[in-house]
Amino acid sequence: MDPEIPSLDVEKSVAGIASLTDDDPGANNRSSPILAPAGRLTRLNTRIESLAGLEARGIKRVLPEERHAISLASYVQMALLWLSANLTANNLAVGFLGPLVFELGFVDSALCAVFGSFVGCLATAYMGIWGSQSGNRTMIVARYFMGYWPSKIACFLNIVIMVGYGTIDCIIGGQILSAVSEGSMSIVVGIIIVALVSWIVAAFGLAVFNYYERWAWLPQLIVLCVLVGSAGPNFDPSIQSVGNPTSVNANRLSFFSLSLSVPASWAAAVSDYYVYYPESTTTWKIYLMTLLGLTLSFSFVTLLGVGLASGITTTPAWSTAYDTSSGALILAGYGGLGGFGKFCGVIVALGVIANNIPGTYSAALGFQVLGRYGKAIPRYVLVCVVAAIYFICAIAGRNNLFDIFENFLALMGYWVMIFISIVLEEHLIFRRGVGFDWTAWEDKKKLPVGVAALIAFFVGWAGAIVGMRQEWYVGPLAETVGDTGSDLGIWVGCGFALISFPPLRYLELNKFGR
Repeated sequence: MDPEIPSLDVEKSVAGIASLTDDDPGANNRSSPILAPAGRLTRLNTRIESLAGLEARGIKRVLPEERHAISLASYVQMALLWLSANLTANNLAVGFLGPLVFELGFVDSALCAVFGSFVGCLATAYMGIWGSQSGNRTMIVARYFMGYWPSKIACFLNIVIMVGYGTIDCIIGGQILSAVSEGSMSIVVGIIIVALVSWIVAAFGLAVFNYYERWAWLPQLIVLCVLVGSAGPNFDPSIQSVGNPTSVNANRLSFFSLSLSVPASWAAAVSDYYVYYPESTTTWKIYLMTLLGLTLSFSFVTLLGVGLASGITTTPAWSTAYDTSSGALILAGYGGLGGFGKFCGVIVALGVIANNIPGTYSAALGFQVLGRYGKAIPRYVLVCVVAAIYFICAIAGRNNLFDIFENFLALMGYWVMIFISIVLEEHLIFRRGVGFDWTAWEDKKKLPVGVAALIAFFVGWAGAIVGMRQEWYVGPLAETVGDTGSDLGIWVGCGFALISFPPLRYLELNKFGR
């Protein structure tokens, strides 16, 4: 069912170790210490990359003849990938924010969470269509829309997103495992477990990755359904939103935007996992199966999170657990089930690994896209670097989870939606009937210059800044809505980008012809 890595892996060889030519076309004409024979290190790398099941390929385009055949099972795998990756505790905790942070009632929180998530899912599903068409990773595809050099900004920000989610996953997993042990095991130990397993699977690459994600959804779905049965009687659908009508509307929009940001954050990575699908893969089926997996998982877990948060005011045990951590609140939902409830808590905690693996994999590829030095480092080594970074961040931020959620997720949502706005207009306005030369993925002379996209991207960010509402900053436009402001960053940012990009792109085409 999973997209197998073809036996012909051109990168499983010493010659396949990435060169410096990505950012320096003249690198082949002179000696370089990075390309010099590394003796034992080179032989060790070759032996590691020859391991069965390990994907040696980095960001190099997957040629049509290297891809696997398409089948019904392949399409199903697309949906299962996103079902497994998002039917997890970190997304459950997003639902907490509606009642607990934005002081919204049950109905308001549920509607904002579901419909906000759905809009984000639409964006990610759209970006998923490029993997099979091009054989290129998402941030390589970005070069065709933003230009070779400007796209590196998006690539860097995508690394930040993936590392940020890795941090959140580790913290949530650690909190739940610590709660299961009733404090005898520290959060740090749980963080180590989540980071370690994520690192191992991501290091092996797509073959092992897809096999893991094919089945990871099943135990998660079972234990979350048990949570519905156990905690459901304590959900309080009668709670109402707090504040005057203007403030309530402002908080609705803020939570809607935050809920949108979570699934939309996958948009800058989604095509990474589809590059081994053939060019004949039906575009609308990719879109539909990606959308299906994302929507089902996000709708279910965010609603469950809203329900748990709604019961805090009427269930003293839940209130006490919430004072400890959000992970302890999730475990409290299994109260009354004894040892079986703790077992379910362990499964929920380990479920975040399925969410962490794709992000770890894509962040490692992002380092290769950034430049020739990253490209020269094997992918599995960069996976180690990524895992180490979010492990350290999780240790440092383990007591500030909600602050990370509220500030980090919304902030990252701004740039992703601005990026998608530029991609959409380039695709529908300037590339209609023209198409793309996917073989030119590292030829700067054939890719767009990117000046128009860069300016539009910054203009969009200017809009996001004046419209954003964060704990540490409220933009002048955001503070005009409600008593405490509303997060308009995504909407103003996208509006600015959508308006500015077309005329700038027309000028760029007239000047440079590409």
